[in-house]
Amino acid sequence: MGADLRLILFDVDGTLVDSQASILAVIAVAFRTIRHAAPDRETVLGIVGLFLDRAVDHLVPDLDRDAKAAWVAAYKTAYFEARTKANSAEYTPLYLGARAMLDALKARDHLLLGVATGKSKRGLDAVLAAHGLERYFVTLQVADHHPSKPHPSMVLAAMAETEVGPDATVMIGDTRFDMNMARAARIPAIGVSWGYHPAASLGADHVIEAFEDLPAVLDTLWDTGR
Repeated sequence: MGADLRLILFDVDGTLVDSQASILAVIAVAFRTIRHAAPDRETVLGIVGLFLDRAVDHLVPDLDRDAKAAWVAAYKTAYFEARTKANSAEYTPLYLGARAMLDALKARDHLLLGVATGKSKRGLDAVLAAHGLERYFVTLQVADHHPSKPHPSMVLAAMAETEVGPDATVMIGDTRFDMNMARAARIPAIGVSWGYHPAASLGADHVIEAFEDLPAVLDTLWDTGR
């Protein structure tokens, strides 16, 4: 691919879509299934972005292996059932301004957009289809094929797939896991202020308050206004 191309990777939950209510509800069901008290809301939101096996390790470290496996299975079942019963677009709504931002970035020929998410491929496909977002992204990195964030595997795979180097790649997300994954891959990290981890705790290179701020930050980062 061309040497001037830039790759912009997005997290999904808490960055592009507001899945907070659905995640909290499904996690509560998973804990009820294994007859264990659910942690408080702040603790639960603190693990959003991790893969499920890592998430339950953080939430309840003393669970035995069988209970953890049962929790993961219960989460997947509850999430799938809830998503299929509800209108998917309403179940995980886009944040205000997300689509306009994606349109603006995709209109720039030198920009490639991708996803690096803790979601499964099935979960990501459902969200993209619900909102008609499939056409925006040229690379989709999901939990099925990689270690959990903050391991850099998803970023490295996206760069290899698009043939874009680290100096021309950026990660955008709402959690410390996203920022640490970016750092592990040696790319800049842009945090969003509306997600699941407090903006002050992200350790991002830049934090945006609204999607409208992103193009200007990217232009500054790459010193280009194209």
